[in-house]
Amino acid sequence: MEWQLADAKNRFSELVNRALRVGPQRVRRRNEAVVVISAEEYESLKGQRVSFKEHLLLGESLEGVDLERDSSPMREISL
Repeated sequence: MEWQLADAKNRFSELVNRALRVGPQRVRRRNEAVVVISAEEYESLKGQRVSFKEHLLLGESLEGVDLERDSSPMREISL
């Protein structure tokens, strides 16, 4: 359902109840709109995110990759 902002403010309890029972509710202010959804639906849309550390640990193995620093001298630059 789509609500005008003034109606949503005046009937906020109904707006929340419908978001919980029926589903997402769109609230419009002129040309802008927001959507009110239940916390359960928000969590399902957001999904689980792993930390950066977990992402690296779950990634491909670096076994066999040469990680030694190149010890060759830097290039010559004429100033």
